[in-house]
Amino acid sequence: MQEIARKLPPLSGELLRWMAERKLEPTGPSLWRYLLIDMERELEIDVAFPVRALPNGDERVTTDVLPAGTYATTLYVGHPKGLMRATGELLSWAEAKGIQWKMDGERWGGRVEWYLSDPAIEPDMAKWKTELAFLTVDADGVRLSAQ
Repeated sequence: MQEIARKLPPLSGELLRWMAERKLEPTGPSLWRYLLIDMERELEIDVAFPVRALPNGDERVTTDVLPAGTYATTLYVGHPKGLMRATGELLSWAEAKGIQWKMDGERWGGRVEWYLSDPAIEPDMAKWKTELAFLTVDADGVRLSAQ
């Protein structure tokens, strides 16, 4: 977990360069998709940008689609160091409401952080906006709306 802030942000720049070489423009802000979260052993996280059409990947870059469905979302405004707390609050809120997450065992069906602020436009990290969006499902497998 301590490695995330050092390792993942540079991947966004690498991916943007890869996309520019293929004349691909992002259609929205960068995102991180959490696929597997085991704080003691392993994290599996995608660094991504939305695009209009899926290009062919290569040995370093893969393409995928976020699953459709209802996502529980919250907007966090503040320094990225507060995202763990904001995530905990969303998880606690959902538990109190009886909302379950779409999961396949330990793997998340859809757990995304959208980084809505551009550091070139808003350099004050205390004002950065991040949307947390987690795919929901009820016990019978029916997607539900959460408020």
